[in-house]
Amino acid sequence: MATRVGREAEGLLLLEGTHLLQELLARGKAPEEIIATELWLERHPALAERCSQARWRIVTDEVLRAALTTVTPDGVACLSPLKALPTVPSVLDYVLVLDRIQDPGNLGTLLRTALAADVNAVWMGGGVDPLGTKVLRASAGALLQLPHQRFGPSEEMAIQLLQQQLQQLVASGLQVVATLVPDPTKGDPPSPYWDLDWRRPTALVLGTEGAGLHPDLQACCTHAVTLPHSSRVESLNVASAAVPLLLERRRATMTATSQQFG
Repeated sequence: MATRVGREAEGLLLLEGTHLLQELLARGKAPEEIIATELWLERHPALAERCSQARWRIVTDEVLRAALTTVTPDGVACLSPLKALPTVPSVLDYVLVLDRIQDPGNLGTLLRTALAADVNAVWMGGGVDPLGTKVLRASAGALLQLPHQRFGPSEEMAIQLLQQQLQQLVASGLQVVATLVPDPTKGDPPSPYWDLDWRRPTALVLGTEGAGLHPDLQACCTHAVTLPHSSRVESLNVASAAVPLLLERRRATMTATSQQFG
């Protein structure tokens, strides 16, 4: 279940570590199976009691290390049905669109920030496996709460399908916002992100590390913004740049509410 092929064949998601098990239980979901060491059981009796309906496998620390991808596992892993993951809602007003993100750490941070920003759903055009163990750990299990859809399997198909989805969003009235690095050779620069009306239904589109946003996806966007920063760096890490962009909608909405009732 650590690979996409195994996960889809079994219909099960592998969650490594105590924190991800706790996140699963906090969502009101129960694991189908738990693999744990005797020492973990001794240290977490209350947590084990909450999982009494699951199948249990008690193994040695050596066996657990061999079975998992975590270098130093904390004594437990569990299997949860893929069907327990949240589904993308039919009505969307805040979508994060990711174009071929390759780094598990970056994707994990993006997903966790999207959850903090109350994003409705995340769409991914190819890139790293969002349900891989490295991304799940980096995101602190954000996809246990955050609806997502990954398009593919090939990069060409991912871009084509994502392009169609963006066109549908535009047709339904969302502003589709490209995040760009200003290029003085390409006419008018994009606006600073704070000039956008983030209170409107919005899809924020972020490009892959290095290459940036695919031209076919950029062509679907109705707006373009940039994150102004010092000229001493050429560009910001995509996960770092996403933090103020994603949270700006929350700030704008809260500010409008306080002005209305203040």
